[in-house]
Amino acid sequence: MNRFIVFEGIEGCGKTTQIRMAGQYLTAKGLPGLLTEEPGGTPLGKRIREMLLNVGPCPISPRAELLLFLAARAQHVQDVILPALEQGQWVLCDRFRDATLAYQGYGRGLDIGLIKRLHDFSAAALIPGLTLILDLPAEAGLQRALDRISRLQGVDLEDRFEREELAFHRRVREGYLSLAAEEPGRYLIIDASPDVASVHQAVCNALMDFIGRHP
Repeated sequence: MNRFIVFEGIEGCGKTTQIRMAGQYLTAKGLPGLLTEEPGGTPLGKRIREMLLNVGPCPISPRAELLLFLAARAQHVQDVILPALEQGQWVLCDRFRDATLAYQGYGRGLDIGLIKRLHDFSAAALIPGLTLILDLPAEAGLQRALDRISRLQGVDLEDRFEREELAFHRRVREGYLSLAAEEPGRYLIIDASPDVASVHQAVCNALMDFIGRHP
């Protein structure tokens, strides 16, 4: 499953822009690929995404939040990710297991070991071959995210997590950095502070290095 590459990071880190540009880059290189996201990727995942990322009339407890993310993942892995990998495609995914560990584990304070076990059950123990963490200070990322939301008009804002206090986002960032420190062979931290083009070049360099080692 080494062809599975995940983009991670705090709110406002630019990962969604970077994964889109990375997909275009791989296409230009003639490498078959699939871009997908979590929560999402399937009709069920998109329904769950609406509940999780938009502020609604019903509060969602941390445990319910965790189980909703995992339900979306179970369908996503079965219907989209595993079939694409079996066909030999490079799969680029916007968030996966480490987002759950960072947000619901480090951010919400839920048990990390339990989250890992539930992930293994819901996702057939699938682990990315490479996880790119686009990193920047929580203050900068949150400000970027809020600036983006302020420019949106007449669309779903998907701002439920952006409404969390700064301390939450700091815990999420520290969670990502802690995960990377525990398993440096699978993670690569990329500085997300520079301009989009510079970050894109760093991402492309990382992708081609990884692909070169996993043909």
